[in-house]
Amino acid sequence: MPTYGQSHFLPRALDSLLAQSLTAWEAIVIDDGSPGDDTARAVEPFLLDARLRYQRLPHNTGLGNALNVALDQARAPLVACLPSDDVFYRDHLATLRAALHADRDAVLAFSGMRHHYNREAEGQLAGVALQLVQCMFRRTGLRWSARDELESDDLERLYWGRLRARGTFIATGQVSCEWTSHPAQRHKLMQEPVGGINPFRQHYRVREPLRFHSTMGNAIDEVAQYRAMRERAPTPAAADGLNILLAGELAYNAERVLALEERGHTLHGLWMRAPYWYNAVGPLAFGHVRELPFDDWRRAVGELRPDIIHAQLNWQAVPFCHELMLATPGVPFVWHFKEGPFICLEKGTWPQLVELFAQADGCIFSSPEMRDWFDTVLPGLSISKPCHVLDGDLPKASWFGEQRTPLLSAAGEGDIHTVVPGRPIGLHPHTVGELAAQGIHLHFYGDFTQGQWRQWIEDARRLAPRHLHLHANVEQARWVEEFSRYDAGWLHAFASTNDGELRRANWDDLNYPARMATLAAAGLPMIQRSNEGAIVATQTLSRQLGTGVFYDEIAHLGALLRDRPHMDALRERVWSQRAQFTFDAHVPELVAFFRRVIAQAHRRDGGDRRTSALRP
Repeated sequence: MPTYGQSHFLPRALDSLLAQSLTAWEAIVIDDGSPGDDTARAVEPFLLDARLRYQRLPHNTGLGNALNVALDQARAPLVACLPSDDVFYRDHLATLRAALHADRDAVLAFSGMRHHYNREAEGQLAGVALQLVQCMFRRTGLRWSARDELESDDLERLYWGRLRARGTFIATGQVSCEWTSHPAQRHKLMQEPVGGINPFRQHYRVREPLRFHSTMGNAIDEVAQYRAMRERAPTPAAADGLNILLAGELAYNAERVLALEERGHTLHGLWMRAPYWYNAVGPLAFGHVRELPFDDWRRAVGELRPDIIHAQLNWQAVPFCHELMLATPGVPFVWHFKEGPFICLEKGTWPQLVELFAQADGCIFSSPEMRDWFDTVLPGLSISKPCHVLDGDLPKASWFGEQRTPLLSAAGEGDIHTVVPGRPIGLHPHTVGELAAQGIHLHFYGDFTQGQWRQWIEDARRLAPRHLHLHANVEQARWVEEFSRYDAGWLHAFASTNDGELRRANWDDLNYPARMATLAAAGLPMIQRSNEGAIVATQTLSRQLGTGVFYDEIAHLGALLRDRPHMDALRERVWSQRAQFTFDAHVPELVAFFRRVIAQAHRRDGGDRRTSALRP
């Protein structure tokens, strides 16, 4: 029995074991570093039965290692698994053992199971691997993949696949156990979009970089990706370096914050609970950020006394950052917001969001348009306190390589090749067909995203069978090599409806998509609808920097993309502007802003400066 933080489930599971009609068993409970003593207390009454043994590991090591620790202690020739949130029915072990005894060539027997409250599967549940609770297998020298090799919810990759090479798997055909469904199941914590690497890391308090691949998400190898960053020597603190507490979550390109550490500033981390897959929280795999304990964060922040709190970034972090702001009135507090004012309205966290802007000592907006929009929410906001503009998702300059790849269009039949990294927002299947008629190919990157857009892909391929191309996800280190082969890249292709009135602007109008920096890294002109007369953040920035391709209709776009001299010049212009899309380039201004916030906060006299509302 591997267990972690499931003390409320555990007595039910162990009671089902004690009720088995087969009584000749030994049970090894491996507590994989559960927080607190609740698990030990839950197990203690059952240890009166001599058949049970309990071992607690000092910290969480992962499912694979917990199972291996148990296998190393096991003495019986047959092994079954009872995750501490699951249940055996009375004859479960007996029927599995009988199946293995009846077929000496079989190495594993599996039962049917109840799942999702009251549904039943007579054998393996469609679409998922065999689950631990339904299996009994012959003990061999094989071991489960441990965390340093792979963390996955696909048990076939972790063990069953290797065991299949030793013999057959047989089914009992009887529903004799229950695979309990609840939000904290391991596979749910791993699978995007609700789960993912960050929810998994936080729940299990993972300390080390992960090799992670769930059945619902892209493969992530933090060990290789961040090795150079993690293993370099820490930067000595500068004489005037700031002690910065990063709080909330860091979203995409979280390693950007190392650009602050590389300039002699000391970084600490305090993170929101229950992140989504893209809410980057610590412990951070690239290192050089000192983690504060969440369980006692008020005391830890009080002892740290940071020079400034940099709270960020998306709507999920609003409740915690609001709580942190109110709990630290004596510490200069900067609120840096990017995505989700409209989601905060829907989720009911609008009051906290407004108070964050109203009471923070300084505010950072992701775009000038976002700043101006919030001035309609809190009139006078941008002149009442220090404010700054900085896209919160900008990547670190380390990923911006210098070696470009020759254009696909230069070697082919003269067709144009465009790319969309991530969701093809605004590109309808009929649009792909129109592109094909113009000799324009669309290369769609993101294998996990493609799984969510299957119908779109089918429809687009029906209209443009030779012009839609699918590619796997690309890590930052290969952005330039991979994407520089294309003529141009797509930003979100939408037609604005705000008619130049800021109050009518929506998120598409205010946002800088994270893919902007990906395209800029490779020197790609950015394709956008020509939203003349509308307030659109990407349009304004692209026109200022000369990095955009603006079209009205697809035929118009085709003519623009076939103008080789113009496109060649445009690509060189984007390439020369790449630094503007890195976080590193903006660190001096950001630090100067921090110092201004600190100075102004310290000049204020009397009372809690975070209780007064903005003047109308």
